[in-house]
Amino acid sequence: MAKTSEIRNIVLLGHGGCGKTSIAESILHKTGAVNRLGSVDDKSSVCDYYDEEKEHLHSIQSAITNCTHNGILINLIDTPGYPDFMGPAIGAIPAAETAVIVISASAGIETNTRKFFELASQANKPKIIVINKMDNDNIDLPELLKNIRETFGSQCRCANLPAADSKSVIDCIINDSGDSSIGSVADAHTELIESVIEADDTLMESYLGGETISSEQIAFVFVKAMKTGTIIPIIFTNARGEVGITELLDLIVKYSPSPAQAAPALLAKGENKAEAKADSSGPLAGLVFRVGFDPRSNMKFSTIRIFSGTLKSDTSLLRNDEKKAIRPGHILKSQGNETKEIDAGVAGDIITLAKIEELTLGDTLHDGKVSGKFQMAAFPEPMFSLALEPASRGDEQKISTALEKLTNEDPCFKFHHDAQTKELVISGLGDLHLRVVLEKMEKQFKLNVNTKQPKIPYRETITGKADGHYRHKKQTGGAGQFGEVYLRVEPAERNSDPPMQFGWDIFGGSIPGQFEAPIVKGIDDVMKSGVVAGYPMQDVKVSVYDGKYHPVDSKEVAFRAAGKGAFIDAIQKAKPALLEPIVNMEITVPADNIGDIAGDLASKRGRVIGQDMLAGNFIVIKAQVPLSEVTQYNSQLKSVTGGQGSYSMTLSHYEPVPPNVQQQIIAAHQKEKEAES
Repeated sequence: MAKTSEIRNIVLLGHGGCGKTSIAESILHKTGAVNRLGSVDDKSSVCDYYDEEKEHLHSIQSAITNCTHNGILINLIDTPGYPDFMGPAIGAIPAAETAVIVISASAGIETNTRKFFELASQANKPKIIVINKMDNDNIDLPELLKNIRETFGSQCRCANLPAADSKSVIDCIINDSGDSSIGSVADAHTELIESVIEADDTLMESYLGGETISSEQIAFVFVKAMKTGTIIPIIFTNARGEVGITELLDLIVKYSPSPAQAAPALLAKGENKAEAKADSSGPLAGLVFRVGFDPRSNMKFSTIRIFSGTLKSDTSLLRNDEKKAIRPGHILKSQGNETKEIDAGVAGDIITLAKIEELTLGDTLHDGKVSGKFQMAAFPEPMFSLALEPASRGDEQKISTALEKLTNEDPCFKFHHDAQTKELVISGLGDLHLRVVLEKMEKQFKLNVNTKQPKIPYRETITGKADGHYRHKKQTGGAGQFGEVYLRVEPAERNSDPPMQFGWDIFGGSIPGQFEAPIVKGIDDVMKSGVVAGYPMQDVKVSVYDGKYHPVDSKEVAFRAAGKGAFIDAIQKAKPALLEPIVNMEITVPADNIGDIAGDLASKRGRVIGQDMLAGNFIVIKAQVPLSEVTQYNSQLKSVTGGQGSYSMTLSHYEPVPPNVQQQIIAAHQKEKEAES
């Protein structure tokens, strides 16, 4: 069992196709953790073991592996890189001390490269940049290095360089001479050393004074430089040829921080924060950062980063603020989809527990001696949606059970039953994301569904003032029903909360106060179902000012009907209108595409409200657009930007629908009503 000081936790981050999984496979093979080099292309990868990953030839879920190099245990987290599957990658960042940002030498800095670098920086993680596929044809490595420094900072320094034949690399940490195909090894060595010693004032003074800095002194301060960010080492690799992998391993083992050297994780409870120090004898505190189901047995596995204390099979484990204890059972180390039992998990280690159904992503596990929760980065809100209908009758409950399991695995996949539209709606980060979810439903759960675009959640309101009247009178031989209501409606402020503002303005007892509640219920009935197109209403003021009652025949049911009828009468006279949801969008695109994007947004009735320039010639466009115009925006943006664009979307407010669009929506509603009847 490794000591805390003998552990390194690494998360591989980068855009899809940059070679993260190939690097992980090379590391496992190079260190002897596996006896053959796994490959994504021939579907022999240790990390990509789900059927969907093998079929699509890229990662969909994060994978946990481990190996040993020079006596140090390396826990390696391989993560998905495509925008549709970035949720598991974001969830893995808190579990590692060091983020390895992988860049394809041919593709350069891509959309998710920037996002993951920023997320790792926000989490205060030391970073290593790996330029993979250095042997590819038609690449310009000097230009790529220039772009990296312009985008991520001058602290990005080469820790190795490709040799002249590009079939090996030269270590620039220990070598101050050599022949490289892209620059001077001596210059790279000097720049690297100067960036490292910036982290130590005493060493900097010695260096500026002309003293020779020993390799031992460099090694001592290197970890500090990584932690403070004065150095971001750049490593060149050809993962499939296993070139540069030993140098990457040496860098991780010698110069990246162990859990004991890293800043302690923080437990937050309200405004208070407490440190979870990497001490195996301290109180137990860990974070569930991955949940998955074995593709063969469907067994649930929860992967935990232990920040403090020691977890054993007989530990009495508590989840979040709950008092009920959990028995962890066997403590496992994961190697892709294979597991091996170990005696215990110590502070700094990453372990896996099986068959504990109550664990969910983001749970804090402890022994009762700490309080609070470990914080995770915010996950992007899933805004690409489909409505589901079972292909076979009677599958509704099975579908809900399957969707529950799928939401456990993926923080960016959600589903809900829309009370307004009566639809089962699934939401993800894009078309590919949801297609993979549907593939899993079919293969793992043997469920087939039909899909369609979900209905837009429009709302109804009024634009004028009007009075309404309704008399409910019913004689059934015995006691009858009687209630009469006069009321007035007018528009409330747009996007009001609550959606209906009610006034009881009865004088002289024309309606006894006991009938106020039933009248409000009748009005609420209409507020929920609308008048013109079947959508809920909002932004309405209602005043009940007169009416009549009968001392014998007036009952609650009569005044509920009278209130409903009077409200409908008033709404129909008050110029009813439809409102549509407007979303805030932040669209990140290459600067060359800004004209195309702005023009496209204008054609979608969108308003550009600002823009920010990013490093690397990218721009963030901020806009407000009707939701109905951007339900398929994911594929449109990919087409316009050649896959380099990305966007986020959140609900902003509701605005009136243009008259021509309103008529189309009302006509469609009438058609549906006729079909139902």
